[in-house]
Amino acid sequence: MPPSPRQTLESRIADGTAVVGVLALGYVGLPLVRAFWSAGLRCLGFDTDPAKVEALNRGENYLKHLGGDFAVQMAASPRFEATTDLERLAEADAIVVCVPTPLGPHHEPDLSFVRQTARDIGRRLRPGQLVVLESTTYPGTTRDVMLPALLAAAREQAPQTRPPQPVLGEDLLVAYSPEREDPGRPGSSTQTIPKLVGGLDEASGAAAVALYRHAIAQVIPVSSAEVAEAAKILENVYRAVNIALVNELKVILTRMDIDVWEVIDAAATKPFGFQAFYPGPGLGGHCIPIDPFYLTWKARELGETTQFIELAGQVNTKMPAWVVQRTMLALNQRGKAVNGSRVLVLGLAYKPDVGDVRESPSFELIGQLQTLGAEVDFHDPHTPVVPPTRKYKQLEGKRSVPLDPETLRGYDAVVIATHHTSYDWPLIVSHAPLVVDTRGVTRTVTGDKAHVVMA
Repeated sequence: MPPSPRQTLESRIADGTAVVGVLALGYVGLPLVRAFWSAGLRCLGFDTDPAKVEALNRGENYLKHLGGDFAVQMAASPRFEATTDLERLAEADAIVVCVPTPLGPHHEPDLSFVRQTARDIGRRLRPGQLVVLESTTYPGTTRDVMLPALLAAAREQAPQTRPPQPVLGEDLLVAYSPEREDPGRPGSSTQTIPKLVGGLDEASGAAAVALYRHAIAQVIPVSSAEVAEAAKILENVYRAVNIALVNELKVILTRMDIDVWEVIDAAATKPFGFQAFYPGPGLGGHCIPIDPFYLTWKARELGETTQFIELAGQVNTKMPAWVVQRTMLALNQRGKAVNGSRVLVLGLAYKPDVGDVRESPSFELIGQLQTLGAEVDFHDPHTPVVPPTRKYKQLEGKRSVPLDPETLRGYDAVVIATHHTSYDWPLIVSHAPLVVDTRGVTRTVTGDKAHVVMA
């Protein structure tokens, strides 16, 4: 008796001949391709952006924090190819989905990318494929959203090419494995960050675990896709709530003329029962500002409330406005209205030393200051030009200005939004007429700091 589609897939995964397709080659997908390719597997990278596909096939890497050598090596290898041709999904034994899961205009989950990708895969589905979702979402998405879209699209194939309805766990294996990328974090990579994996059934989970063990040092199976989905939400809710706590403390302690950063450092000397989180101008990145709202939306669907999580979201969302207010008051004290003032925002990325601007609070700072009539520029060594964004279309194409003493002196206020390590804080403090520090980085600068305002 010939092997079943599932047995064929399991055999290919076991002996390393499985072809891995990764859909969406961004901050999650590209490092994952690199990990599987480095482990010796053949990889197909899919993206709708021809520029990304062409760059990778030329050996050019557009995510600078990953380094450039791997892109050159992959492009020269017969085991990698990037493509926009979704017909080639049928070539892949395992398909990993890394598409965005943003919020809609009313903070509702936008799963349109997941649904569309599932339909794209389903229309080309063949027996014996594993599909894994990595995009962050609420518990139940893999089973209740992605799987039905896969099966519905498979049924829509032309009768002459349509295979029998796939049977989960036999013809089609489906799992969830949350991404845990942290761009720019020293000493960590896709290969070294522990990986959670949960299947829609036992066979799916086992196949996905076996696949990831080729590329990831520690793979941790959990009992279901829902557990893996919920764990990812918990990780990011935990961070969002604790960041909201220190952001709220920053507002209160600033009014009491107490340095919140010194308070946190002092509390962090306790060797147990405390983990340090630090305030900032708001939340950024593709996970922490978004994921808690996925859970609150799901809770409302079940008739439950998430007051604690929603309160944290409100605190973090208000932080850019608080920074703008502090800037406005500081300008007023120097006899300047924010209307007509020239303001320089340092850092467009949401975190230091990367060019990742997704959900960055710097956009909100710039937008609010412009609404008040300020002329606003930015400097970011990792983001020379504002890329296309879903929300801030008016800023697309705006260029980073030079950062030197003459430039600094030409602005009425300089707002430190991102603490890139390349910034020379003494130089900035020495030459900027007014510094608004949202990261506490000027605390170690010596000399006259009467013009430095903590925010």
